[in-house]
Amino acid sequence: MEKRFESTDTYIATEDLMVAVNASVALERPLLIKGEPGTGKTVLAEEIAKALGKPLIQWHIKSTTKALHGLYEYDAVARLRDSQLGDERVHDISNYIVKGKLWEAFDLDEKPVLLIDEIDKADIEFPNDLLLELDRMEFHVYETRQTIRARQRPIVLITSNNEKELPDAFLRRCFFHYIRFPERDTMERIIAVHYPGLQKRLVTEALNAFYDIREVPGLKKKPSTSELLDWIKLLLIEDIPPEALRTGNKKDIIPPLYGALLKNEQDVHMFERLAFLHRREGS
Repeated sequence: MEKRFESTDTYIATEDLMVAVNASVALERPLLIKGEPGTGKTVLAEEIAKALGKPLIQWHIKSTTKALHGLYEYDAVARLRDSQLGDERVHDISNYIVKGKLWEAFDLDEKPVLLIDEIDKADIEFPNDLLLELDRMEFHVYETRQTIRARQRPIVLITSNNEKELPDAFLRRCFFHYIRFPERDTMERIIAVHYPGLQKRLVTEALNAFYDIREVPGLKKKPSTSELLDWIKLLLIEDIPPEALRTGNKKDIIPPLYGALLKNEQDVHMFERLAFLHRREGS
């Protein structure tokens, strides 16, 4: 019986996320994951591969990435250079076909986990250009006149930060899950995984300050889980006591080492102004 994806010692998965991953695997459909940056979308692929004992292939998408790059690329420049040097390799065009990430995944004897990371960074046509290959699990190499078929259908995980709307035809072929921002009890479990044995009062005060910041209206970028973990690490390094984090139920107190949480100058300036106003009112 196939292993099922569950929370691990290093990754806390909610019940609905576990259901989504296992449903996608059972249906053999790509799993489309959306959510705020920093909610663990990319790390999820690593954890699925680890939990199921599968090899992981990662394809990180950029604004210049084309669907063909995931299949293969023909290196015409290298072939021209070799022809000028009289290299015998030029007579076999397959020497200049560079395998893409999909081809790598299709070539494996064991079912891999294939991550297509941040698909919304690419051109709007990119998802549609992959429809046929992801459906049929095969593609044609025109230069060598060969058809490449997947030996084992990969477990496909696709992440998106919602920068662009994805085409309906693409969405219909995916199993969809939105990773909601972790609630307090889930966040406590996440912290415990990364910092076992952490003083409970420090966790409580850090989470109070963290969620207070996230609730401040007008924030351009709310701090994420990864930024919270970085902040806690700094608090430990600098030996900041729990009481120094206490906001007294005010949302206008700037926390120590806030540069780990706020990554935008507009948000930093806003918090500095709020802190100044609070100090003036208290004087």
